[in-house]
Amino acid sequence: MLKTISLIGLILYFTVLLFAVTREKKNQTVFDYFFAGRSLPFWALSITFIASWWGAGSAISTADLAFDDGLGAFWYYGVPVLLSNFLMILASKAIRRVGYLTQSTMMEARYSKYVSKMLSVLILIFMIFSASSQMVGIGSFFGTYLGINYEMAILVGTGIVLIYSMFGGFQGVVITDIIQFVLLSVSAIVIFVVAFKNSGGFENIARVAISEGKTNYMSFFSGAKKYFVYVITFGCSWMIQANVWQRISASKDDKDAKKMTVMSFFVYIPLYLIVVFIGMSGKVLFNKIPKGGVVTAIVTDYMPPFLGAVVFVGISAAIMSTMDSLINTGAMTLTIDLSLKERDDKSKLKFSQFATFIVTILALLIALKFRSILKISWIASDIITTGVFVPLLAGFVWRRGTSKGAFSSMVVGFIYSFYNLIISFGIKLPAFWKEQSAEQVIFGVCLSTIIYFIVSLCTEPQYEKADKFISKAGVFNKI
Repeated sequence: MLKTISLIGLILYFTVLLFAVTREKKNQTVFDYFFAGRSLPFWALSITFIASWWGAGSAISTADLAFDDGLGAFWYYGVPVLLSNFLMILASKAIRRVGYLTQSTMMEARYSKYVSKMLSVLILIFMIFSASSQMVGIGSFFGTYLGINYEMAILVGTGIVLIYSMFGGFQGVVITDIIQFVLLSVSAIVIFVVAFKNSGGFENIARVAISEGKTNYMSFFSGAKKYFVYVITFGCSWMIQANVWQRISASKDDKDAKKMTVMSFFVYIPLYLIVVFIGMSGKVLFNKIPKGGVVTAIVTDYMPPFLGAVVFVGISAAIMSTMDSLINTGAMTLTIDLSLKERDDKSKLKFSQFATFIVTILALLIALKFRSILKISWIASDIITTGVFVPLLAGFVWRRGTSKGAFSSMVVGFIYSFYNLIISFGIKLPAFWKEQSAEQVIFGVCLSTIIYFIVSLCTEPQYEKADKFISKAGVFNKI
């Protein structure tokens, strides 16, 4: 009964999304397709910002980690998101004032064309891997919930996202994200209420945890040390995530950009706490983490079929809203930053849809190879953190930074992360650090930083270009 009602709900959900997207004004240009003509209100951009980060890792992985680690699991996704979001609040006006639509065009104005192209390649890789992590989430969730195999589950979920993303572009993503945000918020609250009620509340959760020897289960800071590496890696990579900068660039002005990031910050706090509390409630309800995760098991075991179906659609919305954002930004990078500039608007618009398809297929192939959200997310974050973080942010504040310094830093960072990627694929190479460790990410960022500063200081300065860019940003002082 539950599977049948859930399947019907999924079909209705897809129909509503498709109707909402096709009813909107047709995109006329690439500017419309990827930035909605900078016509959207800040609250709509804030919702799509929230929906783009609150996905499979938030809805599934965090709850499962909280099952074992308690309140400290908030440090896995919640703290990095809040840290990144806070930094975006500080930087949002500068990003919007610069006026360039993408990070790559910003870096071309600050450094050079070859730095811009290198950045575009790294962003594209990051978006493909990140979208893939959401496909893993949808594959695991659909597979367990609907009783279908992993491969078919991924194809169904990804197919839905691909169709409405190709039709609607960024505006379609925003419209569907608003619908999805409502669904995922309602679903999260419903699951929390059901889980909390059946678990007997915090006192009973604490009692069960203590009986299992988990004395720090109710301590918020217990996860600080364990998840510190994720705070660094995820925090750095998400702060410069191109799909978030895309939303800032799509805002009407710098004031709306600031409002968007502030609103998002205060919504994230309860959303991530709810997920952690759901996972902690599972400690009472289950002897071990159920197949498919705590969230799925609570829905199937403790809810009536109709309510379970509604929640199923809501969780699906959480995963899809993140996936569509990542795919759209990957397609934007491929279309605006890496394709031929000579194309006319009509040709670029057609290519935008083709790029959406290409990014989706590449991400799908990775998701079929790996089945770990955490592993794929780490790979994506490692690439963008070691290859992009330093030259991108330093370009806003350090006028002595040069094109050769930025390019060298990106190349070295990419080689370093690619080496780690090869090892993660199972190829036997010397490893000088534990995979997915603090040493790995800290060494990578330090290496990228050293290369950037040494090469910049050893090459001819570009003060005129740097001063023009930093002055246009209008927030940071020159160093």
